[in-house]
Amino acid sequence: MPESAVENELVAILGHHLAELRMARGLTQEQVALAAGMSRNHYQLLEAGLRARKPRKPANPTFTTLVALSEVLDTPLPDLINEVWNRNAG
Repeated sequence: MPESAVENELVAILGHHLAELRMARGLTQEQVALAAGMSRNHYQLLEAGLRARKPRKPANPTFTTLVALSEVLDTPLPDLINEVWNRNAG
C-alpha cells in the first residue's frame, strides 16, 4: 500500500521533534540509540523520518520504540505524540 502525504508529513515531524529533544538534552544520536536499545543507524533513520534509505520509505516506529525513546528523552509518550499532531495541525 502506498504511503499517504499525511503519513510522510507525520513521520517527518516526529523525526524533527526527536532531534530537537535529543539536542536539548545534549545527547548524541548514538547515546539515544544505545539507551533505547537500538542501533545508531535505526535511530538516525527515525530522525530522518525513514525506515530505509533505499527505497526511501517512511518510518513506522513500533509502540515499544516510541516508549523507549520517550523514556530516554525524558518526555511522556502522550507529549511526544501530541507534539506531532499539534505541529501537523498548525
